[in-house]
Amino acid sequence: MKIQLSAGKWLGMTRMGDAEGKYKILAIDQRPPIENQIKLILGNNNPSWEDVSRVKKVIAESLASESSALLMDPIYAWPVAYKALSDNQGLLLTLEHAKFEETSKGRLSDNIPNWNTSKIKRVGADGLKLLVWYRPDVSSNILKHQQDYVKRTGEQCVKHDIPFVLELLVYPLPGENPDILKQKKTSLVLESVREFSKFDYAVDLFKLENPCNDAISQNSDNSINENIQKIFDELGQLVGRPWVMLSAGTKGKNFKQILGYAYRAGASGYLAGRSIWWEAFRNNFPDSAKIKKELLKGGVDYMREINSLTEKYAKPWYSHALYGDSLVMEHANAEFSENYSSIK
Repeated sequence: MKIQLSAGKWLGMTRMGDAEGKYKILAIDQRPPIENQIKLILGNNNPSWEDVSRVKKVIAESLASESSALLMDPIYAWPVAYKALSDNQGLLLTLEHAKFEETSKGRLSDNIPNWNTSKIKRVGADGLKLLVWYRPDVSSNILKHQQDYVKRTGEQCVKHDIPFVLELLVYPLPGENPDILKQKKTSLVLESVREFSKFDYAVDLFKLENPCNDAISQNSDNSINENIQKIFDELGQLVGRPWVMLSAGTKGKNFKQILGYAYRAGASGYLAGRSIWWEAFRNNFPDSAKIKKELLKGGVDYMREINSLTEKYAKPWYSHALYGDSLVMEHANAEFSENYSSIK
């Protein structure tokens, strides 16, 4: 099936990538990880807005220049870090509330209070990111809630003509043995992607986790593990549209290895945060000057390494077979303005 990408979605997808259509997106939308680390360092169970936002601001100011776009949360990051972006860089805003509802049968997601797709588009974002906790093996009512949540968001992104970036994460159930989740992880990730790759959800770009356990993602001699590559290849075939890898805090060297598998399977880049800036933050907070100094050395160097991999091996998002010759702004004709003005 071929689709025609609308003008707004085309523009957003283009602005989030580099000149070659490859994604080098820095994530600073994390909330609980930063909040919890600040609590640990300061011995304060209620970190201030100023403390959290200051961390995000210094990360953005230090690393934005190496990115094609930044992913921010609208609570802490966006108000203080948007100025770090240049005119030719993209802005993504996250919609999901960091506080999900934990039930005995699974997790239920919802929006950040008082935020919605319309507001994200109105403040000038080029894309909307939604993280959804998803386990294909939980009860039908939990699955329906999560599926409906994604579907409503996709419909709103179509209505407001903004790219929909969906992040899927598997998770442990209350009391579940961690070894059980490790055994199931590959099948859970693949089945999740199989579900949300359906056109009903209107996803434009997937942000995906490593479908394998980190411990088995690379041979000891750094050669390609063919069994792992087959899993990534299956992931790429299931997605059916552009996708990027998330880092989930994976150590720098390991994340580079994961990117190698992903790019061979057709990924269009990365959308990563903690693997890039976590150590500088953790080692130096609350001293912003020291955080920045470490980021401008180690953080910049690391981003340039993974950017080089991305430039060499990632697949341009617009070259995906999903679009064919139907990228509307790339193939505009005399009827374009008249046709687009008729869209409700």
